[in-house]
Amino acid sequence: MTPESKVKSKVKKVLGDMGAYFTMPMGTGFSSSGTPDFLVCVEGRFCGIECKANGNKPTALQLKHLDDIRKAGGIALVIDETNVGNLRMEIESCLKQSKSLS
Repeated sequence: MTPESKVKSKVKKVLGDMGAYFTMPMGTGFSSSGTPDFLVCVEGRFCGIECKANGNKPTALQLKHLDDIRKAGGIALVIDETNVGNLRMEIESCLKQSKSLS
């Protein structure tokens, strides 16, 4: 299993434990390049999660998609080995912030 696959496996576990809906879009000719690895709905909020490993950084196109998600009111996260353990806390923090703005 590659380091990025390990991160994705941990993300799946956290999302499953949270009862979130998620899908992992396949990169094909019919999909949009730069789409986050996970498209998620948790407590009625949309979330895009890009997974990285070994100190890799998102591409400019991936960052644009994440920024577009934020601008549309969604949650956009980059998760790697250093912060995957805090994923649930990060999502819950974003959810609390959005509830306090309502």
